[in-house]
Amino acid sequence: MDTPLSVLLKDKGYDIRSISPKQTVFECAVMMTELKIGALVVMENDRLTGIISERDVLRKLVVTGDDPKKVLVEKLMTKDLVTVTATTTVREAMHIVTEKRIRHLPVLEEGKLIGVISIGDLTKWAMQLQELQISSLTKYIHGS
Repeated sequence: MDTPLSVLLKDKGYDIRSISPKQTVFECAVMMTELKIGALVVMENDRLTGIISERDVLRKLVVTGDDPKKVLVEKLMTKDLVTVTATTTVREAMHIVTEKRIRHLPVLEEGKLIGVISIGDLTKWAMQLQELQISSLTKYIHGS
């Protein structure tokens, strides 16, 4: 659990899916659906300006009845971002997502976005670690 997020990113990959704040929420929803992901980082001129998630679309747009083909991403995106660095540990990241009740953490290195870690990535890593520990303990107990 003290593994730095850089290890998870190396395993997961550094692929960043983004959208412009000037694109429509409809385009955003289509992109998230096609990519089978729950959020997109919002980038403008190679600068992280926000994040938009399925929850944002549901809670901020669907309930208002606004037309997703007319509403821009910048209207719904979360601007007050919680970010981490590549040296942040899995334990620290899990604490952050739990405490802040968020599902995606942009990872920055020297102020530049290098990846995104989701709560699913953290859970997967924790499960793999537990499975490895259980396997090691089982082998130790059985003397193999």
